[in-house]
Amino acid sequence: MLSKIKQTLFRPLGGFVPASVKDFFSRINKSLWKLAIVIIILASVITIYNEAMYWLSGSGDYYSDEIVAEEVDSDCNIVALELHGQLLTYLPPENIDEEGNIIADQTASETILAGLSSAEDDPTIKGIFLEVDSYGGSPVAGEEIAKALKKVSKPTVVLIREGGASGAYLAATGADKIFASANSDVGGIGVTMSYLGSSGDYSDTGLVYNNLSAGRFKDAGNPEKPLTAEERRLLMRDVNIIHDNFIATVAQNRHLDIAKVRELADGSTMLGQMALDNGLIDAIGSYDEAFEYLKETIGEEVSLCWW
Repeated sequence: MLSKIKQTLFRPLGGFVPASVKDFFSRINKSLWKLAIVIIILASVITIYNEAMYWLSGSGDYYSDEIVAEEVDSDCNIVALELHGQLLTYLPPENIDEEGNIIADQTASETILAGLSSAEDDPTIKGIFLEVDSYGGSPVAGEEIAKALKKVSKPTVVLIREGGASGAYLAATGADKIFASANSDVGGIGVTMSYLGSSGDYSDTGLVYNNLSAGRFKDAGNPEKPLTAEERRLLMRDVNIIHDNFIATVAQNRHLDIAKVRELADGSTMLGQMALDNGLIDAIGSYDEAFEYLKETIGEEVSLCWW
C-alpha cells in the first residue's frame, strides 16, 4: 500500500526520489509493521479473554455443568454415593484417564469413605443414600464401607439395584435400611480364591518353569505350577477365616442369629423377596420407596447431591 502511494506521489519527478525522502518512508514503513504486529497481539489477547469469560460465566457447556452442580449441591440435604462394578480398596492408576475419569467398572472403598466423611461433617446434610449395583470384590473394601456406614450419625439407606452380592452386600449391611427390587440378586455370602492354572505343562512349547522362591509357601497359588495338598490346606484356611468373618459381620449388622446366617452362607444369591424373608434386606422397593423413607426420617423433602 505504502509503495503505491510513493509511486503516485513521485511519478512526476521521473522516478527520482532523494535519499532522505526514501529513508523517511522506510522508517514509516517499519513503524507501520510494528504497529500492525502490536494490534494483532492485542486483538488476540482480547479474543482469548472474551472466550475465557464466556466459558467461566456459564455460557459454555463445560463450566456451566459444574456451576449448575455446585448450585444443586448447595441446596441438597442428602449425599448420594454409588457402589458400582468391582469393589476395590483403591483404583489402580491405569484405570483413571488424564482428566480423572474412571474408565473401568470399579468402585474404591476409599472413595465411598471420603463421601461418607464429607457428609458427616456437613451440617446441611441430613442423610446418606448409597446405590449398590455390584457383585462384590475385595472383602476388606466391603468391611471398610460397612464399618464407615455404621459410624455415621445420620440416616443411611442402601438401594440394591441389579445386584448386591458378596463384598458389595457386606458393605450394604452397615446401612440403617436396605431396599432391593423383588428381582435383585442379594447375598452371595461366600468367599472364593479360585484361579486358572496351567500346572506348568509346557512340554509342547519347550518352556520350563523355574521356581526360585524362599519360604515354603511363598510360591503357593502360582498358576504356573501344580497346587500341592499342603498349599491347598493353607489357602483354604484363609478362605474359611474370611467366610467366618463375613458371616459374623452379617449376623451382627443385620441383627440375625449367626446360625441362621451360616445356613444362608453357601455363596449363592437369592432374589429380593427371599432376601426379605430371610432378613438380608428391610424392604422391597426402588428409588421412590427409598426416598420416601428418607423423607419420613429427616422430616423434609429429599434433595440429592451425587458425591
